Amino acid sequence: MSNIKLFESKKVRSQWSEPQQKWYFSIVDVIEILTESPNPRKYWSVLKTRLKKEGSQLATNCSQLKMQSSDGKFYLTDV
Repeated sequence: MSNIKLFESKKVRSQWSEPQQKWYFSIVDVIEILTESPNPRKYWSVLKTRLKKEGSQLATNCSQLKMQSSDGKFYLTDV
């Protein structure tokens, strides 16, 4: 099941995982809302690089799922 959620009238791509019984949300969409960054993908890229340098274990907390983009195609997205 895949849905678009709204937060303060802004879209957040989301996907329900039946086996794990939890929701996944697009990190880039959440970053765009929280930071109001003009380029949330770049913001996330820089933040990931900094977190890795600090020794953060992103792989344990951050997965990738295919989600539909604004162009209608599906791409792996950090969730």
